[in-house]
Amino acid sequence: MISILENQTIVQIGIIVKDIEKTSLIYSKLFGIEKPQWFWTEPFDKSETEFKGNPTQARAKLTFIKLTNLEIELIEPDDNPSTWREYLDTNGEGIHHIAFVIKGMKQKITALNEIEMPLIQKGEYTGGRYAYIDSLKDLKVMIELLEHDNG
Repeated sequence: MISILENQTIVQIGIIVKDIEKTSLIYSKLFGIEKPQWFWTEPFDKSETEFKGNPTQARAKLTFIKLTNLEIELIEPDDNPSTWREYLDTNGEGIHHIAFVIKGMKQKITALNEIEMPLIQKGEYTGGRYAYIDSLKDLKVMIELLEHDNG
């Protein structure tokens, strides 16, 4: 059987939070690491973020906790329409996605759409792009695709 993602390694677990400062401090104590600094996602002129096919000014505070085998991404959304805000408003805090590094973003999005896992949000970041796939119905978690410019 051919793998749609062509990758079986989860590189990240994304967690939606209400207070990134508080949550990252607790994670730092849990793992005995320095509390990671958070930063804002890029503004629309750089990110070109689309949510459900429409441009959005959505931004989020992010921080990354790098573990041995993967990273934990904490996401505190702003109030603009986004998958992050929708998840927080609907489900509260919790696991939002698992992420995979892929090549061929457009082809992967098309292939996932063909099995009724549509694109819900996409955007650019320095060094690459991301896409959130609505796989909740079948996989019980959202998939994030990460495509890096350097390979």
